[in-house]
Amino acid sequence: MNLPGTIHEILTQKGSAIWCVSPEATVFEAIQIMADKNIGALLVTTQDKLIGILTERDYTRKVALRGKASKQTKVKEILSGEVITVTPEHTIEECMRLMTANRVRHLPVLNGPEILGIVSIGDLVNWTISAQNRTIDQLRTYITGYPE
Repeated sequence: MNLPGTIHEILTQKGSAIWCVSPEATVFEAIQIMADKNIGALLVTTQDKLIGILTERDYTRKVALRGKASKQTKVKEILSGEVITVTPEHTIEECMRLMTANRVRHLPVLNGPEILGIVSIGDLVNWTISAQNRTIDQLRTYITGYPE
């Protein structure tokens, strides 16, 4: 299925609120921010430059399951690998493929070094459902001649 839409459209609709944490912060502080903001990931930045991403999955696998103390563990201690990012021009379909291939649930959106926002798998699924509903409504109107 060819999904219409770009990441720019999602950010325009959902907003581009960005929640960040310093690599020097404790994991406990980061998890507290995630809980307060009801989000599943935080961008890790130094001087407005993206250096990583911290997710709830990172916490469970790299802190909780290893018996580390979240109040003593720094965010920088559990960051791993290269962050997969997208641009506003990426399509919804491209992002879904990236997430599936790389087994990630969040993609920071960058324009060069500038952080514009973040999209989650939930954002992409919601967009897809809305697009499908619009298509169904258009087809229903075309077939019956009546809008619902």
